[in-house]
Amino acid sequence: MEYFVQQLINGLTLGSIYGLIAIGYTMVYGIIGMINFAHGDIYMIGAFVGIIGFIIMAILGITWIPLALLLVLVMAIVFTSVYGWTVERIAYRPLRGSQRLAPLISALGMSIFLQNYVQLLQGARVKPMQPLISGGIELMDGGEGGFTVGMSYMQIIIILLTVILMAAFTLLITRTALGRMQRACEQDKLMASLVGVNVDRTISLAFVMGAALAAVAGVMVTLYYGVIDFYIGFLAGLKAFTAAVLGGIGSIAGAMLGGLAIGLIEALWSAYFSVEYKDVAAFSILILVLIFRPSGFLGKPEIEKV
Repeated sequence: MEYFVQQLINGLTLGSIYGLIAIGYTMVYGIIGMINFAHGDIYMIGAFVGIIGFIIMAILGITWIPLALLLVLVMAIVFTSVYGWTVERIAYRPLRGSQRLAPLISALGMSIFLQNYVQLLQGARVKPMQPLISGGIELMDGGEGGFTVGMSYMQIIIILLTVILMAAFTLLITRTALGRMQRACEQDKLMASLVGVNVDRTISLAFVMGAALAAVAGVMVTLYYGVIDFYIGFLAGLKAFTAAVLGGIGSIAGAMLGGLAIGLIEALWSAYFSVEYKDVAAFSILILVLIFRPSGFLGKPEIEKV
């Protein structure tokens, strides 16, 4: 029982990271009906900005961890937001009126470009980082010879930060003028423009907001695992996209639910079966879910008007 609870904690932590990345996919798809395949590489850039930011904090003598973490998060959000805006401006806006295959190929090209761009700037070797936040709390004592369930402070930070960002993001979408404009563009971009909504700016802000969440995920991964490379965005982006589809592409709550589901599947499969096949298990469950519920957990089936 104790071992199972520990894997649940590990899965929720990993799923929180996937969920933050998946929101970026589902936002872009919800507004323009296209998949931003460069989003995983935006997350990778956020991780690199995070590790560079912590080096800068050490050089400046900022050693109080809460302040350093806050400053690095702000730095990562600003940088990755610029990259997110640039991706939309270069790879999507010029092709928005074309067939869907053209922006898809453009996004894949942007993904390859960003990978090689970071590889040239930072090198192909992995970038290690000394742990800044250590320790944790003991939740269940397995007794003598038993398994002790623990939760590290880093896991607590990741889960709490995810809950806070999810709540703030939900309020932003449901209670603000920006959220109303995004929902209007999702329903009908032409009608939204006729009532005064700046469609181009609204779509760009969707890319920026998704990139900001990916930046937070990147910094958290840097602190949690302590090692990154230029290729981490590909697999993480693929799993986050899977999470968005599993939860229901276009649904923000579904993206987070799908991320948690993928994280739990990976953690539990790795604990009780062969770790080499955890990705196979995750994608197999995705296939099964889509067979019986093609729109995902919280997705709504598309109604084609004729």
